Amino acid sequence: MASIYDFTVKDGAGNDVSLSKFKGKVMLIVNTATGCGFTPQYKGLEELYEKYHDKGFELLDFPCNQFGNQAPGSNEEIHQFCTMKYKTQFPQMAKVNVNGNDAAPLYKFLREQKKGLIGSNIKWNFTKFLVAKDGTVLERFAPTVTPESLDSKISALL
Repeated sequence: MASIYDFTVKDGAGNDVSLSKFKGKVMLIVNTATGCGFTPQYKGLEELYEKYHDKGFELLDFPCNQFGNQAPGSNEEIHQFCTMKYKTQFPQMAKVNVNGNDAAPLYKFLREQKKGLIGSNIKWNFTKFLVAKDGTVLERFAPTVTPESLDSKISALL
């Protein structure tokens, strides 16, 4: 069986990022969009990142345009929007698909590890996966679950 650390993803600049570099860290993996009703969650995500990054927390942002065409920009445009409007500092990856035949392999893995209420497909933008220090995918959270509500779960894992 694959481990989350077996995956390599692309960052916003197109560089390979091996998830093995995050071994020993708690991770929150989120598919995002810049034009979504949940977009203000970037603020809460950044607050979690600032609060816990130095304690072994990593937040990985995967922009996705599969839901209502709500992330239509280029990787650079999305990055500029997030850093200007929400002052994000967490790693932003290249835009991916999270459902379907062309879904990113990481997202196929995450969906199989933790299915949602309506099966394995991602329902919408800002679905969140919490990963333990050992790489175990612990929980999947619906888009309506705010970053702030995950604070105590992240804190407990650190």
